[in-house]
Amino acid sequence: MSASNVSLLRETSRQVVAGGAAGLTEICLMHPLDVVKTRFFGFYKGILPPILAETPKRAVKFSTFEQYKKLLGSVSLSPGLTFAIAGLGSGLTEAVVVNPFEVVKVGLQVNRNTFTEQPSTFAYARQIIKKEGLGLRGLNKGFTATLGRHGIFNMVYFGFYHNVRNMIPASKDPTLEFLRKFGIGFVSGTMGSVFNIPFDVAKSRIQGPQPVPGEIKYRNCFKTMATVYQEEGILALYKGLLPKVMRLGPGGAVMLLVYEYTYEWLQKNW
Repeated sequence: MSASNVSLLRETSRQVVAGGAAGLTEICLMHPLDVVKTRFFGFYKGILPPILAETPKRAVKFSTFEQYKKLLGSVSLSPGLTFAIAGLGSGLTEAVVVNPFEVVKVGLQVNRNTFTEQPSTFAYARQIIKKEGLGLRGLNKGFTATLGRHGIFNMVYFGFYHNVRNMIPASKDPTLEFLRKFGIGFVSGTMGSVFNIPFDVAKSRIQGPQPVPGEIKYRNCFKTMATVYQEEGILALYKGLLPKVMRLGPGGAVMLLVYEYTYEWLQKNW
């Protein structure tokens, strides 16, 4: 293997490891917010499945963002537009990876009280494939909505963070510099949540239980958003925004900081 290939492999590995570390840290810090709504003890109950799912997902998010950013470097785009497009690309790639897992997760959550014995994740996935297949009615149901959810979030999240971070001067004081980055990351996660939540609502309607059993009301992403708007009003498209911001505001800041500090450490030591 040539020296350039070894260097590329090492660089990609740093990005994947730093992204995975960001996801792992974010889950460990923010998981109690998901639990505190129903419990005051056992804040970390059920944390293993999110760790197993979110850690590789975040690795994909950050590593593909860096790769798209590198590819766009050869195109005559402004830095601001480069960050936003690279973020969009990373979100679309992330959606392709995570959508089947989302379909299974939502299905298990919805049918928790229906099954006499809760099937395993893999057993339930096999049930979906056997009954509906791998397509847009089966394991990839709600795919367009998931593309929109992740694509819009990452475009705003990465685009805002890197553009604003470059506009606000860095501080020589480590504490102030940490707070500068955390503040920008917090706003980035919050803005991403505000812009992408209509897609999140559509995804939940499509992948979740239908109003009338046996009748598919919510199938297409944009048609679902139009239906929700017409029948329930504009606020219905922003349902759940507050808990989402409470999670992804600080969580988004944590991920960006952990990724950057981990990546810097890996560059110096590996």
